[in-house]
Amino acid sequence: MSLFSDNIRALRSKYKLSQEKVAEGLDITRGRYVKYEDGTSEPPYEILKKIARFYQVSLDLLLFVDVRTVNLDTLLKLDNNRIILPIQVDSLGENRIEVVTQKVKAGYLSGYGDPEYIEQLQQIYLPFLGNGKYRGFPVEGDSMPPHQDGDIIVGRYLEQLGEVLSGKTYIIITRSEGMVYKRLNKKIENSLTVSSDNFFYPAYEVRASDILEIWEYQCNIGRSDKQSEALESTSIKNMFIELKNEIGDLKNKIALTN
Repeated sequence: MSLFSDNIRALRSKYKLSQEKVAEGLDITRGRYVKYEDGTSEPPYEILKKIARFYQVSLDLLLFVDVRTVNLDTLLKLDNNRIILPIQVDSLGENRIEVVTQKVKAGYLSGYGDPEYIEQLQQIYLPFLGNGKYRGFPVEGDSMPPHQDGDIIVGRYLEQLGEVLSGKTYIIITRSEGMVYKRLNKKIENSLTVSSDNFFYPAYEVRASDILEIWEYQCNIGRSDKQSEALESTSIKNMFIELKNEIGDLKNKIALTN
């Protein structure tokens, strides 16, 4: 027996379906389906996708999570059967915001689709955010001023890549880089060009196939009351212009004395 076999048997039992009915829904014979349920045979990828669609759950859930320990009615179903996001609510039914702290950040790439991992995250409630699925992520480094290292960025989950807009900032979860917070410069069919607000960091391209999740910036939670330097990049630019003018004046003086 495998976790997958236990899961499809538990799902069939939950919805009070016969093996014949499930096999019919998958467009396979009952004999073939029985082998998947008793663990004597493993289904090919195409059948796995059919099973996921049949029960309206994700492949992650079918393969890696014991569905008997999960309340399926509290899961948010996402596109393409990629992952599931547990929705945490309090006793009043208010949507809770999970916070990915620095302590648990390293495990997010492997745990983002695991309800047990998500349920263990710290939770907060921000009533002004309104409808949507929100999550908090830690800021790291100095690439996105005025947000500082240690702040928490709260983002709203975007179900489709087409929802992103140039000029806005996003928490982007990718297979290769993990968790980054960047501003979108432009998007084309198969990639996004993103950049830091700190101009010392160059813009770069993120392939759509590498993206696991995108969360649109909603608010910042931080402790610092440090006064930000207004228009820092403009000030530096003006400094270089003044330096250029001074060098030009110096060259003119040298030319006049020769």
